[in-house]
Amino acid sequence: MGMSQAYGTFDNEQESIATVHRALEIGVTLLDTANVYGAGANEELVGRALAGKRDQVVLATKFGIVWTDGAMNARGDAAYVKKCCEESLSRLGVDHIDLYYQHRVDQNTPIEQTWGALAELVAEGKIRYAGISEAAADTIRRAHAVHPVTALQSEWSLWTRGIEDEILPTVRELGIGVVPFSPLGRGFLTGNVTSLKDLPEDDMRRRMPRFADENIDRNLAIVEALKALAAEKGVTAGQLALAWVQHQGDDVVPIPGTKRRKYLEENAASVDIALSEKDIKAIEDASAGVAGERYPEHLARAAGK
Repeated sequence: MGMSQAYGTFDNEQESIATVHRALEIGVTLLDTANVYGAGANEELVGRALAGKRDQVVLATKFGIVWTDGAMNARGDAAYVKKCCEESLSRLGVDHIDLYYQHRVDQNTPIEQTWGALAELVAEGKIRYAGISEAAADTIRRAHAVHPVTALQSEWSLWTRGIEDEILPTVRELGIGVVPFSPLGRGFLTGNVTSLKDLPEDDMRRRMPRFADENIDRNLAIVEALKALAAEKGVTAGQLALAWVQHQGDDVVPIPGTKRRKYLEENAASVDIALSEKDIKAIEDASAGVAGERYPEHLARAAGK
């Protein structure tokens, strides 16, 4: 996503494609995009990056987010699902999508209709597996009853743990994998953001409550505590935070976003960090008490339905 929208100035396409290629070289096998990232531009970028390399990756993309008067809403009627799939196949330059997510749940369309359309796309060979993003436990059950849900993609990190009480037990009961997005707290847990001044004027994080002046000092205290724990292991705070997510289970596959090779390699190195139960408790204790909601109102309406 960050290569095409949301987090300020984009690098040139050469660096973006080089980052994707480097990811493949170091063993990354899952690439995740969406039709809404850069209004389709990100799928086109990923398609160009994968030219001649398609068989090296599990390719995931999404449909379902629509923007109305600056607010994030969702659409999931059958005709729309199929139209989005055809458009994504064209932009990506592929004949099938490995994992196709419903990006947000449409409150005006029964989930059974949306998942009926996804089941048809599987039968047609246009997608291999179907997933859902930011959905509530009951919604996941209803979707799964129509067609198997392969993966749930929801925000999960040391400062966003809302899926743990009800949603996580549900997907584990049903055998659904978990794909945490923003496992680094939109970059905040790396320690690279210490004030709004560190963010470009067009960076979406400037409008997110946890980065706001009234909350940032409390949240920076969490990062400082993580830095201290990370220093004991000779790693960065971001690597420690990512390792915590990866230690939540073999069914958990986090997708830290990055625009540059430097940070890609730093993220990938976190897989080698061993954490004991004592380490995990210390990390969780250090990160308690996050200040601020995760979304402003105009982004929150379509989340977690």
